[in-house]
Amino acid sequence: MSQLVSKLNSPAATAQANGDDVAVIARLREARDRVKQEMGKVVVGQHEIIDSLLIGLLCRGHVLLHGVPGLGKTLMARTLSRTLDMEFRRVQFTPDLMPADITGTDVMEEDQATGKHRVSFVPGPVFTNFLLADEINRTPPKTQAALLQAMQEGEVSVGRETYRLKPPFFVVATQNPIEMEGTYPLPEAQLDRFMFNLKVNYPSVEEEVRIIQGTTSTLSAQAERVLAAEELLRLQELVRGVPIADSVVRYTARLVAATRPAPGRPSGGPLESIHKYLAYGASPRASQYLVLGAKGRAILSGKYHVDFADIQAMAAPVLRHRLVLNFHARADNLDADALVERLLKAVSVEE
Repeated sequence: MSQLVSKLNSPAATAQANGDDVAVIARLREARDRVKQEMGKVVVGQHEIIDSLLIGLLCRGHVLLHGVPGLGKTLMARTLSRTLDMEFRRVQFTPDLMPADITGTDVMEEDQATGKHRVSFVPGPVFTNFLLADEINRTPPKTQAALLQAMQEGEVSVGRETYRLKPPFFVVATQNPIEMEGTYPLPEAQLDRFMFNLKVNYPSVEEEVRIIQGTTSTLSAQAERVLAAEELLRLQELVRGVPIADSVVRYTARLVAATRPAPGRPSGGPLESIHKYLAYGASPRASQYLVLGAKGRAILSGKYHVDFADIQAMAAPVLRHRLVLNFHARADNLDADALVERLLKAVSVEE
């Protein structure tokens, strides 16, 4: 598939995109509308979450869903995999879950014909297209870490062998913010592997009425397939070709750099009310995901370039799990979202 124009000088860059790219972008936007339409048969509301899941998937990222039980997190994941014709596996994370229960293991088998024994690999549930890691904070760090290589490299090492995962590969993990006793909070290194941290909120009254009506009757809706996995791979390549101006890239870098409190930095200025509450800021991986997420958002909206608004829209889901707050934030009852909001106001789009 051809690439979009490599640089953006003005919105007139739309006219420079060749016919194939324009057709594919139109196809992607149509597919997004159809995916949301099909998911709407099963999932009520949660439109922003669905859009963010699609963006994460198109950018080859992974998503962490944060919400109380009963909000349809598992249902959203399963329905999205059905509309995209992706093989789906769900793993319920528990304290006794072992790394081999996720990645797979070598087993000794006997050849019935010769009577000789041989070692063969039995793949675990990670060998799929769409993996739902349910309540990932309920299992020890050793088992949580079993996903790290798969999420980052798209492969799994067992013994002396390394096995590639078949693309597309997408991990959606869920966390329950209540009943935190006896859980294992994800370490910063693993949190950083997730592109987005999405907060799943309660439905409105009207949406809850529709949920009740749709789940307490004899009628059952079924989402239909919209895209094939092969088409999804082509769209993932297209997203990376979306042009972005140097000024937008520099704004992204300045935005992320502004989250990093530096020892000995003079007090005062617009960032003081942010750095006061931060122990550590975001790494360059946040900048990469901000740009990729903005590209995905732009192309899903039918645009041919990334603008400042796309970066700002991606700031909260990309940064909220990468900012390490200190005791001042807890004392003043501030969360990461509040600091991201301050950050967007403090960092101007113009240098």
